[in-house]
Amino acid sequence: MNGYSVYNPYSTYYRIDDPVIPLIQQSIEGERNDEVFYDFLIQLAPTAQQKDIITSIRNDERKHRQMFRSMYYHLTGMTPTVQEEAAEPLPSNYLDGLEKALLGELKAFEKYRTIYLHIKPEFRDWIFEIMTDEIKHAGYYNWLYSKNK
Repeated sequence: MNGYSVYNPYSTYYRIDDPVIPLIQQSIEGERNDEVFYDFLIQLAPTAQQKDIITSIRNDERKHRQMFRSMYYHLTGMTPTVQEEAAEPLPSNYLDGLEKALLGELKAFEKYRTIYLHIKPEFRDWIFEIMTDEIKHAGYYNWLYSKNK
């Protein structure tokens, strides 16, 4: 060893009690819940086009969950534990499901904006990608809602 320490961008930047860690944990769980909920919406979608749109959104949620899991690990050195939440009641119809999905995407964007403002710079591009996906999803759900209203 040459006596120089190598900068590790993942070590000791945030303590485990920093606000970003619980938000990332919540995001891992939220993305998983969205994935399951969107599987339900796919079954209700009346056309192949609408099924394809929701499938694409569902696949993005899977990608986001993996990204959040990786961030959590790099920030804490631990694998995140996922709390099994009681399943929320499913909407009674497709239109109610689309409304719930639209509002959920907008709420997630607000949480991710908070994460973006507090996370290490090395992860801001990841959060930006997730945030822009959420806004794109909200646009799609808005279109689906108006098409089926």
